[in-house]
Formats: sequence, structure tokens, C-alpha cells
Amino acid sequence: MTCPALPDGFDFTDPDLLQARVPLPEFARLRRTEPVRWIAQRPRVSGFDDAGYWAVTRHEDVKYVSTHPELFSSNVNTAIIRFNESISRDQIDVQKLIMINMDPPEHTRVRQIVQRGFTPRAIRSLEDALRERARSIVAAALETAGPDGSFDFVTNVAVELPLQAIAELIGVDQEDRAKIFDWSNKMAAYDDPEYAITEEIGAEAAMEIVSYAMNLAAARKECPAKDIVSQLVAAEDEGNLSGDEFGFFVILLAVAGNETTRNAITHGMHAFLTHPGQWELYKRERPDTTAEEIVRWATPVVAFQRTATQDTELGGATIKRGDRVGIFYSSANHDPDVFESPDVFDITRDPNPHLGFGGGGPHFCLGKSLAVLEINLIFHAIADAMPGLRLTGDPRRLRSAWLNGVKELRVSTG
Repeated sequence: MTCPALPDGFDFTDPDLLQARVPLPEFARLRRTEPVRWIAQRPRVSGFDDAGYWAVTRHEDVKYVSTHPELFSSNVNTAIIRFNESISRDQIDVQKLIMINMDPPEHTRVRQIVQRGFTPRAIRSLEDALRERARSIVAAALETAGPDGSFDFVTNVAVELPLQAIAELIGVDQEDRAKIFDWSNKMAAYDDPEYAITEEIGAEAAMEIVSYAMNLAAARKECPAKDIVSQLVAAEDEGNLSGDEFGFFVILLAVAGNETTRNAITHGMHAFLTHPGQWELYKRERPDTTAEEIVRWATPVVAFQRTATQDTELGGATIKRGDRVGIFYSSANHDPDVFESPDVFDITRDPNPHLGFGGGGPHFCLGKSLAVLEINLIFHAIADAMPGLRLTGDPRRLRSAWLNGVKELRVSTG
């Protein structure tokens, strides 16, 4: 008699599960026995009127789904695999205005516009300013640490550079970054009771971001500056973004660019401090491969979803038109068919074909170069100013259906 791959009722998107851990053992069993597995759910538990989703767990299958948008749509049910039960279909559908929830050709049009802000030249132009910001962030954390040198790494270090980078990129006043942080938290943390965030509050936060961004766009149209906002919105009739399109783009930056990089930095610090040999290696040699391994190890987005546009076969399963399909990056990034010793944190890993920035295709992370830059700069600054940093407590994890998030990580320089 063979053991079942999963216990009855097991659901990879259960927010209580992800608050406790990333289910790597269960992913491993599915990769070996049933790499595309139907996960039953009661209707509406994820906000959708269906009976569940297909869990795609192998690296090659996640890449296949990601690179075939004609078969697997981001738009039909959005890329978010689980909302609250209370969400309405209208609230889901309005999110289709965000680029991550678009399909070609509309996605292609919007991405071609916004990628102007993420060219290698544009990212290089931010490097000196962000290096100084990284050093200032670490210095401020040291200054505000308690008498024993302790502080929360998340709020004092990890959140700051991604927020400041977004502010630098799109010309948001630095003093407004706390607003962006608060709004993005409310949008992403609706499953965590500590934040007492409802879908309504999350929707209000999204509208606050849109309103803020639209006002910023209007100001740049009136008085262009030498920043990316002016490039994106100044001439709407010449292939640029409308004010509301820019607003929804800033929502994407606030969550996809802010939350994910913040959590990568936090998980990276925790990995270093629980693998002291790797921390010593990093302080000594600063390998160029470090940031990619941190993202693989952290995989801040556990999963996104697609919806099948026609009947198709994948990994031995028959997927019907209209079925939701979960692409689990956390599983793909621990696939032993692709990674040697995938459960080892190795900052010299090369090659490292992880899917932490997506599985390729049209939705491959637009801000990858910026995220890698931020991770490199902040860890250089930490290694220089806090070489003796140590953990003083376990991470407090975010209750979420699809984010591998950390709310608090207590550390000390003492």
C-alpha cells in the first residue's frame, strides 16, 4: 500500500499553513508522485466560484505554464491564487487593470511603455543614490537600536531600501514613503488578523495609491521633470500611459516591487545568520551570485495562478478549460532535477536558473535588475557596518495565501 502524497484536505494556499512554514516536504512528494495535482476547495473559500485548482510543482511545468499565455491566462481570474471569501467578483475584476493581471496584447502594450523605467541605463543611474541610502539605513538602525544593540530587522532595515528605491524611481517625495508602505501593507496583508485588514480596507488602500499616483502624473504632465513619471505620462497620445494606467502601475510597484524585495532581504538575513559559514564567506568575498541565491532561497511569492483557456495536458493531468492553475515557484526552486542540493543555502551557486522572478514569458519580473541591485547594496552595507549581527528570536511570519512574508525578525549587534 502506498502512502498518499498529501493528507486529505491539504491546501497549499491555506494562509494558516504559510504562516507556519513553506510546505517544502509536501511539494517534494508531489514532484515525485503527482507533479500536477488537483487541490479541492469548497466554493468561495478563495473568492472563486469553483471547486479548487491544479497545483503545478515541477520547475519545467511552471516554466511551461508561464511561457504559454495563450493556454494559461493571467486575466480571466487574475494572478492572485486566493482572496478572502468575502471578496466580490467585481472586486476581483477591477484588479484586471493591473499589469500583472493582463494578457497579451494589452499586457504587451503596457509593458513596452513601463519598461522604459527599467532599462540597464535607468537602473545604473540609481545606483550611487541607492548605495548612499543603503548605508544611511544601516547607520540609522544602529543609532536607534536598544541598549543591548537589538532591533527589528524588518522595520529598521528591510522595508526601507525598496521603498526608497521606488520613491527614487518614480519621483515620490521621500517623506511620503511611509504612506506607500502603509497602503501596500493593507493591500497584501488581508489574511493576517494582526493587521485587522478587510477586503474593503485593502480596496481603499489601493484607491489611495491610485489617487496619489494620478495626482503625481497630472503634476508631471503640467510640469515635466527629468524622471520616469514624465517619460511614462507626458504624452499620452504618443503611446504613453493614461493617468489611471499609471496609478495601477504604481500599485504593482508598491506590492510586487516593495513587498517582495523586502521579504527577500529579510529571508536572506535570516539565512545568513542561520548559516554562519555563508555569512563569513559573504563578508570575506562578496560573491556576485549572492542575490540570485537569496531570491531562490526566499522565493517571496510562493505562487501565482493562471486559468486554462482550453483543454490541455500537463504533467500527466488533463486540465479543463476554465480550471485555475497554481504555479508554485517555491516548489520549482527546490526541484532536484534542476538544482544540486536544493535545500542547501549556497551563495556561490552557479548556474542558478531559479524562478523567483517568475517562470519567464511575458510576466517575467520587470524589476529584476533593480531588486538584485537593492539586495546587493543592502547586504554590502550590513556586512560593512554590522558584521557581528546575530539573531535574538525566530521570525514572525505573515499569514498569507501566496506571500512568503516575515513581519518581524529580531536581531542584535551586541
